[in-house]
Amino acid sequence: MQQPVVAPPIPERVRTLAATAAPTHVSIAGTTRPAMPARGGVDGAGRPVLLALPGDPLHDVRDEPVVTVDLTSNRSLGGRELSRGLLKVQGWVQAVPEHEARETAVAIAERCPDEALFEALEGTAGPRLLRVDIGQVIYITGAESGILDAEEYLGATPDPLMGEAERMLHHVNNAHRRQLETALGSLLTAPVPEAWLWELDRFGATVRCGADDPTLIRLPWPAPIGDAKSLEHAVRCLLCHH
Repeated sequence: MQQPVVAPPIPERVRTLAATAAPTHVSIAGTTRPAMPARGGVDGAGRPVLLALPGDPLHDVRDEPVVTVDLTSNRSLGGRELSRGLLKVQGWVQAVPEHEARETAVAIAERCPDEALFEALEGTAGPRLLRVDIGQVIYITGAESGILDAEEYLGATPDPLMGEAERMLHHVNNAHRRQLETALGSLLTAPVPEAWLWELDRFGATVRCGADDPTLIRLPWPAPIGDAKSLEHAVRCLLCHH
């Protein structure tokens, strides 16, 4: 009998993390300048977009320097911000084309609101929108790490159910954690302390157990799920497994 696919392919997993991530730092290759705090977001193609303010070292660049942008994806559990993964995106900085600037600013503002994003559309000497032409992506997530080249990364897409999955995950963690702990205890035939839904995607669910020394338990679906209704049904079946 064919075994279920346990987790998303790495490129899809990394693109999904990138879609929920925010830039934290940027460093410029070939300089002694330390990494600098970064503002901005990630566009629909998975490219980091930096919001460069007047006075920032990257604000007036014209020659596409090589940079490394740190992207961090966090999950809030019980009032704590916990890292889901770190991506180090290496590539060349270039200005966002004028005809794409508004669409880019709107897309980023949905996840990383910043008033200065729209100041950058005014075409004055104010903030600029710069994006990274990707060379490679280093990913560090849980026990996994590796490198994707530009073709692997840009050729993948985030989990198609990502938006619905995130909403369901937050609902379960806010309203049904006791059911989750009971169901998981039934599956493992042992009590489960402090269980949270950590990841949810079309291939399965990951539950985080424990606080100070957590364990991640992957629960794959029997087959990949193709729509939000089926994903909701799978989550309900998981919660009712006792």
